[in-house]
Amino acid sequence: MNKQQLIDNIRRKQSFLCVGLDPDVEKMPAHLDGNLLEFNKQIIDATAQYAIAYKPNLAFYEVLGTRGYEMFEQTVAYINENYPDLLVIADAKRGDIGNTSRMYARSFFEQLGVDAVTVAPYMGQDSVTPFIGFDGKWVIVLGLTSNQGSHDFQMLRDSEGRYFFEDVMARAATWGNEGNMMFVVGATQGRMFEDVRRILPRHFLLVPGVGAQGGSLEEVARYGMTSECGLIVNSSRGIIHASRGKDFAAVAADKASEMQQQMARLLADKGII
Repeated sequence: MNKQQLIDNIRRKQSFLCVGLDPDVEKMPAHLDGNLLEFNKQIIDATAQYAIAYKPNLAFYEVLGTRGYEMFEQTVAYINENYPDLLVIADAKRGDIGNTSRMYARSFFEQLGVDAVTVAPYMGQDSVTPFIGFDGKWVIVLGLTSNQGSHDFQMLRDSEGRYFFEDVMARAATWGNEGNMMFVVGATQGRMFEDVRRILPRHFLLVPGVGAQGGSLEEVARYGMTSECGLIVNSSRGIIHASRGKDFAAVAADKASEMQQQMARLLADKGII
């Protein structure tokens, strides 16, 4: 999916919602007996009309071993077969030396068929650029995250007062372009989106942390939205684990609909729709 197709989807669906497929077996309805694939299928079918992307986090599948990884593969295939207009993001946070990264890129893009992969840029250019150059695919670079430990490195300042994350973003942006590279920016960072947009005025940002982690959708839009939207806002637990009963899919649909309606208002206020 290229950038214009993504923008068209946002306008058509009046949404920039990404549903995080991070199923925790302990929080799933008991009647599913830990079947992640069935859980995901019902969540996807219930929320697809409100979303423009899905983001399975591999940790929630790999913890179950081979069976879990197979359900990850089957989840991606299910989305691609039934909802081919939706972006599929593998939240894998890969990042290694060049040759290894090339293998990771081929695995996700050629074998699994995802549209985007999250990548950690700590090892530098040769750990990121192997993910670039696949037609219609995206690398999503970790930029400014929501977790408490983000302050350990990302918020360090140099002698000129520049944050470390600003240097990482500015440098990484030269390795790709706004048509093949996005950046992760946590929703809890608030007005820091202004600093991000001075560096990345037109790149799409993948924004986790809205909902269960306390990030404000209105604040993200106020400081981070562009004339093309430029945002993919993820919600995981607040949607998929909103209910542990047999009504879990219906409740997830309600939560996704609420976010979509809020997003539609924000898009209208910006004149995007």
